[in-house]
Amino acid sequence: MKTIAIIPAGGKGVRSGSSAPKQYLKFNDKELIVYTLETFQKNTQIDEIILSAEPAYFSLLNELKEKYKLTKISKVIEGGKERQDSVYNALTSLNDVNDDDLIAVHDAARPLLPQKVLTGAIDTAKEKGNALVCIKAKDTLIKADMFVRSYLNRDEVYYVQTPQIFPYSVLMKAMKNAYANDFTGTDESVLVRRIGEKINIAEGSVFNFKITAAEDIEMFEKLIST
Repeated sequence: MKTIAIIPAGGKGVRSGSSAPKQYLKFNDKELIVYTLETFQKNTQIDEIILSAEPAYFSLLNELKEKYKLTKISKVIEGGKERQDSVYNALTSLNDVNDDDLIAVHDAARPLLPQKVLTGAIDTAKEKGNALVCIKAKDTLIKADMFVRSYLNRDEVYYVQTPQIFPYSVLMKAMKNAYANDFTGTDESVLVRRIGEKINIAEGSVFNFKITAAEDIEMFEKLIST
């Protein structure tokens, strides 16, 4: 059984307020996406990495592959309009893959994924069939518009992160089902749950945050400077 990482890297980074997509911004003279890729490169359970990105960045990504010795990157393929399309393009690009091989999808803009979390999620998927990395809510949670409408039971609420790990056959079935029904999901777990699969939660980390807004960039800069 292989574990293949798919990193969709086609986001525009509009909410971060930067001129370039956030995954290509430099921090300590190193592109943000490299921090993400190095985590998967170093993990002994990851066999292969596939990147889906805009063609305009193919050259840069191949340069980074050589510069940082990211030898597990097997290919860089064109992404799609939505995240779902980018992941599907990566799935269909696979040649030597078995139904039970694990596919670990991870956001390019989650650069501080701890090795412990990645390994734990892979172990969970191998043992139980799949894994969804999450962190349990700690704060008081409300439903509101202009005013507080109700309070949620935080014991039943989790924040979903990545990686999200599923067998190749299950994820491909979920993708095809989504397209057949003209459905676009926010992530892979949504698609897999729609076909009736039970999804196992694996422990995440507050450090595994997604860089989306300008304040996330500021926090990332502070963390890597310490």
